[in-house]
Amino acid sequence: MPVDAIKPGALVDIAPSIRRLTAFNAGTMTGPGTNTWILGEKEIAVLDPGPASPRHIGNIVDQAPGEVRWVLVTHTHLDHSPGAALLAELTGASLIGPPPPPGDRQDPSFCPDMQPEDGQEFDLGAFVLRAVHTPGHASNHFCWWHAPQGVLFTGDHIMQGSTVVIAPPDGDMSAYMASLDRLLGLPIRAMAPGHGRWIEQPNQEIRGLIAHREKREGRVVSAMRALGPAALEAILARVYDDVPQRLHPVAAFSLEAHLLKLEREGRAARDGASWRLADGAAQ
Repeated sequence: MPVDAIKPGALVDIAPSIRRLTAFNAGTMTGPGTNTWILGEKEIAVLDPGPASPRHIGNIVDQAPGEVRWVLVTHTHLDHSPGAALLAELTGASLIGPPPPPGDRQDPSFCPDMQPEDGQEFDLGAFVLRAVHTPGHASNHFCWWHAPQGVLFTGDHIMQGSTVVIAPPDGDMSAYMASLDRLLGLPIRAMAPGHGRWIEQPNQEIRGLIAHREKREGRVVSAMRALGPAALEAILARVYDDVPQRLHPVAAFSLEAHLLKLEREGRAARDGASWRLADGAAQ
C-alpha cells in the first residue's frame, strides 16, 4: 500500500474493514496524534479512542460506518483511553481493556466492562481479536491480534517512526524487551500502531527495535565504564549525545529503565544518587 499522509480528523481506509482516524493531539510524545482504529462494517469496534476530546469522539461517531458496539484500549495512558467513557456514554458500547494501575500518567476514568487476560479472544461480530499482554511501556499494555488478516494493533508497544519511552516505575525495560521478543513468534503481516503509519514489514521493525535497545544499553555500559560512579545526568549526556538536548528530559526516563534493568541483572549498582558498574562487570 502507498505511504499515506496522516491528517487528523480524516477517516482513512487501511485494509478491509480497518480504518484509521487520527486525533487532534499531535506533539512531542504523540507524533502526528493518537491513532484510533475503527474496525468492522455494521457492528463497529473502536480501538484506542484517544483523549477525551469531544471533537475527536464526535468524529468517531459520525464517521464510523455502523453502530459502535465495543470500545477497546491497548493501555490507559492519557492519550489513549480517556475518550472511552465519553464514547460509551454516546453509544452504549461495552468497554474492553485493562484497568489503570496507580500513577499520575494513568487514566482513572477508564472502568472496563471486561478485563482481558493474555490470550483471551473477544468475538466482535464479524471478527475476533485476541489480547496479547505486552508489558514494558506500561504494565497493563495489551496489543490486539487480528489473526484472519494477520494484523497486530500495537498501541504504544511499537510506534512507527520513533522509539517508545519506557518510564519507571510502571515502565519496565526488561519486560519491554521480552514483549518484543515474544511478538516474533506471531505470524504478523502488518502492524497498526498507536502513533504513525501502518507498518508492512513487522519482523524487520521488531528486530530493528530490539537491536536499537541493545545498542543503547551497550552505550550505557560504556558510559559507566568511562565515567566511574556518576549521576544519571552525566550518563545521559554521553548515552544520548545523538539526541537533541530538548528531548533529554524524556530520554532520561528510558535511561533510568536501562539502569534498573542492568541493576536487576547484577551488572549495575547504585551508590546514593550515583550509578556504577557492579563489581566484576567493569572489565
